[in-house]
Amino acid sequence: MIVDLIGIGMDGGSTLTAAAAQAIRDAELLIGARRMLDTVPDDGRERFYAYDSIKIAEHLATCKASHAAILLSGDVGFFSGAKSLTKALLHHEIRLIPGISSVAYFCAKTAISWDNLHFVSLHGTQESVAVHVRSHARTFFLLGGEMNAAAVCQRLTDYHLENVQVFIGSRLGYPDEQIITGIAQDLTNCETDPLSVMIVENPNWCPYLPTCIPDDQFQRGNVPMTKSQVRGMTVSSLNIAKNSVCWDIGCGTGSVSVEMALRCPDGRVWSLDKSEEAVLLSAENARRFSCDNIRILQGSAPDALEEFPTPDAVFIGGSSRELDAIFNVILRKNPNARIAINAVTLETLRFAQDAFSIRKMNCSITQIAVTDIQSVSGYSMLRAQNPVFLIQGV
Repeated sequence: MIVDLIGIGMDGGSTLTAAAAQAIRDAELLIGARRMLDTVPDDGRERFYAYDSIKIAEHLATCKASHAAILLSGDVGFFSGAKSLTKALLHHEIRLIPGISSVAYFCAKTAISWDNLHFVSLHGTQESVAVHVRSHARTFFLLGGEMNAAAVCQRLTDYHLENVQVFIGSRLGYPDEQIITGIAQDLTNCETDPLSVMIVENPNWCPYLPTCIPDDQFQRGNVPMTKSQVRGMTVSSLNIAKNSVCWDIGCGTGSVSVEMALRCPDGRVWSLDKSEEAVLLSAENARRFSCDNIRILQGSAPDALEEFPTPDAVFIGGSSRELDAIFNVILRKNPNARIAINAVTLETLRFAQDAFSIRKMNCSITQIAVTDIQSVSGYSMLRAQNPVFLIQGV
């Protein structure tokens, strides 16, 4: 069977390409969500209302049509159901027919070039927002579900990005199309259709990946903080990917959580501390650095870790003599998790070595001794920090 996956543009009418219109006319069977199929006049041909790839595959396996058309919104290559359908329909002859995507349409409407946009889909999810905007000059959001335009603007405002420029497109291609512009803090109560798009411009975006962030940039308190150079080496040793799930156990001020979060904008950092002050400080520093991909809990390890999702990378900054039990939880959830530990005492170093050794895990040990130069009465004085052992393994 020939199966055409057709991008019908914004409305299936004025934004429908000639090639897409011809493919729809040629098909014996039309498939798609009701909103998609309602764009085609009912001429008696068979229709199957579905958007789930498994249900569509099951229907095609039993129907008698030789040519089917599956209608998809926008373009088949831009956050489209065509990806899952192509995998589900391997036994058919698949033809992809592109359409006008929401990004191409909206950028034309707003006269914004889209060759340097960063793309994020929030359709049906509550993924991170602020951490993406912090790191890109222009970010395109495909909205839907709970994360509507107002919710995104509220998140940006909560994470110290209240003055970024926002462009919102709602009901694109339809007679009641809306295009709204303004700054985030002024649009936290705007009302738009759930299926909308946004472009956020941040003139003060950070063009590099911050590491060894200076200590004085964090909100400080009476809880421990992993210092700049040690923090940079520790986080780098974990090889954090953009979509990693990270744990920060004994998060203190949250400085390690922040540097982790900046490395995994498509992932999540789960931070834990038993101190209420530490939890509050970590939350403030997450907002300060626009890291809305950090989740902070108050509790004690290892018990509280049971609520955490499976980790890819774990930093243990404080264990309260529960290191062995913490290892058990980590490795039960992911035997291949990467683990880094900072030790400032020989006892903690020995406990860390034993934790890796009894499990026959490879680990490396590095002593980090940082000395700063401070000007005192015209002289350059050496100011040494306490040496720290970095134990890292997998």
